[in-house]
Amino acid sequence: PTEGFSASINVLRSAEHHCERCQGAILDGLDMAERPSGFYRIALGISRPIVRGVYRLEVRGSEHVPAEGGVVIAANHTSNLDPWPLGSALPTRQLHYMAKAELWKPGLRTVLKALGSFPVERGAGDAKAIETAVAIVRAGGTMAMFPEGTRRNKGLRKKHEPRPHTGTVRIALAAGSPLVPTAVRGMDQLTSLESIRVLFGAPVPLVDLAELDSFEGAREGTARLWAEITRLEQELGAA
Repeated sequence: PTEGFSASINVLRSAEHHCERCQGAILDGLDMAERPSGFYRIALGISRPIVRGVYRLEVRGSEHVPAEGGVVIAANHTSNLDPWPLGSALPTRQLHYMAKAELWKPGLRTVLKALGSFPVERGAGDAKAIETAVAIVRAGGTMAMFPEGTRRNKGLRKKHEPRPHTGTVRIALAAGSPLVPTAVRGMDQLTSLESIRVLFGAPVPLVDLAELDSFEGAREGTARLWAEITRLEQELGAA
């Protein structure tokens, strides 16, 4: 559901400047609570026997995720279900993520919103989605982002090739929040019942990027972020 994120990157720079002004309208009806809502807790409870029992979820490095306050979690992207192990790995925080607008149909939209999702338009810049992400993090929430913008190995010909985009770093910079690199392993092998593993790394240093212009800062931050995600993936692969 996160593959539409890459459509938003082109408008992020201008969105940062007026995020606070339109924050209230964007977040109308979206639960921004830092802690999980009742529906979110129920969903986690229902899935717990599956992710913990069947898939033997292993979580390491959770001490790198702040106990409170806004944070951006940035992970590799191999499955539409990637938010599932991330949410299970951080049960005391409600994760928010972007879902492609095509999914927001009557009935399903209610479930998506209750799970912390909000729509993003694909194929064009979506300032509203970017503004929403920044506002959520500034309010103390948790954004789950996938810098590649699309899943790896989708099977069919891709409209967008997976590669790290700068949007995730730009959101963290605009919100002034920690950026936690994360690796997930096993989500592309669910049918073989391989174990699912999540590894959180130390927040990527971003403070010094304020000395650079926004383009260079975002590019350097993305290089640092992707180097850490790659290192974490390799660590999981070697474990």
